[in-house]
Amino acid sequence: MRRTAAPKLGAYAGLTAFGLLAALVLGQPLVVALAAPFAIVLVGGLLFAEEPRLEAVVRVDRERVLEGDEVVLELKLWSPRELPRLDVLVRIPDGLTVEEGRNPVSTRIDPNETRKLQLKLRATRWGGYLLGGAVLRAQDHAGLFRYDLTLPRDLKLRVFPREEQLRSLLRPRETQPYVGDEVSRRRGDGIEFADIRPFAFGDAVTRINWRATARRGELWVNDRHPERNTDVVIFLDAFTEARRHETGTLDHAVRAAASLAREYINARDRVGLIGFGGSLRWLLPGTGYVQLYRICEALIDTQILLTYAWRDIIAVPSRVLPPHAVIVALTPLLDERSINALLDLRARGFDLAVVETSPVPFVESGTTQVEELAFRIWELRRESLRQRLRQSGVAVSEWRAGTPLAVPIEEVGAFRRYARAGRG
Repeated sequence: MRRTAAPKLGAYAGLTAFGLLAALVLGQPLVVALAAPFAIVLVGGLLFAEEPRLEAVVRVDRERVLEGDEVVLELKLWSPRELPRLDVLVRIPDGLTVEEGRNPVSTRIDPNETRKLQLKLRATRWGGYLLGGAVLRAQDHAGLFRYDLTLPRDLKLRVFPREEQLRSLLRPRETQPYVGDEVSRRRGDGIEFADIRPFAFGDAVTRINWRATARRGELWVNDRHPERNTDVVIFLDAFTEARRHETGTLDHAVRAAASLAREYINARDRVGLIGFGGSLRWLLPGTGYVQLYRICEALIDTQILLTYAWRDIIAVPSRVLPPHAVIVALTPLLDERSINALLDLRARGFDLAVVETSPVPFVESGTTQVEELAFRIWELRRESLRQRLRQSGVAVSEWRAGTPLAVPIEEVGAFRRYARAGRG
């Protein structure tokens, strides 16, 4: 524990020195008598001051929570000597709020007493946090010395984004050869009826359609669509965002990415992630809850990094994108690099859908006629960009704050169904 002189020590020493100097200058012994009590307190404090040897341990009851959940932070204090006053301040990072408990707080510790202080914190925003940082300040009985102890932030807390329920997901144009919940267009062993055909050598007897056989006088069998899985890549645009107060487009995009990843993994699909921003990060597609945790861990580390090193980047490396994968892009369509990358993906033949995390609710329209006109022109340019993407064959849906994620997913799915029907 680090000990530093308190301001009161300087006051006592100053008064004592001033009294002695005044007595020498004025030649008045009475002045010495006035300074004597301060000198006695000063000498006594110096003789009896002892190091409190305070021990402090900080812990949290959980290391992983969801947005909106609560976590209990406990500070355990112990000292072999009496501490008449101990001031405690726990440093709480932004994104966490104190629901119960006092911070800062002053307390007293008796000799060999273990004192526990608890704070109930609520996680208001996803992200990775470091807890444990606290500042402790103790004083001796005379108030001459103070003892400061600073605890490091060494406790990790991971707050995962709160997920939404989705009734349906985007259906791919092509499936993968592994078993899943998606009905393949190809024919094989499955439960979804496709068509009937004449019996061929090697067909199982259980596949015979007896009604068609009786009508036609020869053996006919049922063809079915097998259930296969899908490769899904979530494209998260982290180049820039629109933000107001404590929320922004990136917050909505991260929550949407977590929701999509969970629903696709529950459907036994393989899910990957591309973080397209100040640095390119990706997770190759995988399945199972281990992959879901990997994606969530990557999502909570996402942040906006202002950089000009990627000024000319327009392409995502081919090795991170498996063939026949569905790419679901979550982007505010604000950065030209992201827009060019999406157009490049479509030009390379990838199955692409865009959910626009709209920045419009986070932008003021202005008060003057010029500001309102500029805002309207900006909106028209954004609509022109959406039309440009749609003309390239990309399904685009605008998603505004306060609207369930299921709404833009349904809109994108409807566009893809109609576009497929038009091509057929």
